[in-house]
Amino acid sequence: MSAWLPSAPCTPAACVESARAGTAVPLAVLRLVSLLFVVATGIALIPLVGRVPAGPRDRLIRVWCRTIVRTAGLRLRTTGAAPPTGGLLLVANHISWLDIPLLAAVRPGRMLAKAEIRHWPVAGALIASSGGLFIERDRLRALPATVGRIAESLRGGGAVVVFPEGSTWCGRAQGRFRRAAFQAALDADAAVQPVRLHYRHDGGAPATAPAFVGSDSLLASVWRVVSARGLVAEVDVRAVLPPGSAPDRRTLARAAETVTIGPACAAHPAVRANRQAPAHL
Repeated sequence: MSAWLPSAPCTPAACVESARAGTAVPLAVLRLVSLLFVVATGIALIPLVGRVPAGPRDRLIRVWCRTIVRTAGLRLRTTGAAPPTGGLLLVANHISWLDIPLLAAVRPGRMLAKAEIRHWPVAGALIASSGGLFIERDRLRALPATVGRIAESLRGGGAVVVFPEGSTWCGRAQGRFRRAAFQAALDADAAVQPVRLHYRHDGGAPATAPAFVGSDSLLASVWRVVSARGLVAEVDVRAVLPPGSAPDRRTLARAAETVTIGPACAAHPAVRANRQAPAHL
């Protein structure tokens, strides 16, 4: 593992709550089966949906992604204005596998994901079939080519979805935004749309059950989500950073990072220490 690769201190044992007030097992099983059916049906229909004009196609994708989240047992709350059209770098903090459909429900786009995800069940097929961009994180020399592909997509008027932390955090803390993807926005003269993702319980307290961190397995994380009770996914679409709003990628990354940090994250010791460290690449 290369020393420059991003990592988070979050682990399932230290950060992720158990589902003490979970749903009954039959309901959890029903949610899991329904979730797999909704995801599989959507993937099977991607070739057909791809022939639909852009406007109706994006609406269908947004409905499908919202259905995925709700089928998993979460309520969805979205605030903020709709993202602009045209080339757009959509960036957000990263907590869970649920982040992927949540951002696609904001604006569908090509997902930048680590190469290992290509071989994951369901998620790999979902990202690959939707035109995802895969990055080999342990090959530093491949990074400029990846930045070039992101910029090309942005110049073509598409949206590219990036989690600049490069790793998942539990939601009570947040990592630094890596700069590389922001260079693509500068090269393409494209806007950056920051989005803050947050999971909480019905009563308002932060929830870490959806977190997919450390050595957690995808199956264990999915089961924890469908077994939980009263989870709410909050998607806060922050003010867009227009082209020319920052002179370099460092400033642009810091601006996007700042507006996605919530009060709980800002006060967390891991965040304070992390923000004092340099954000390489």
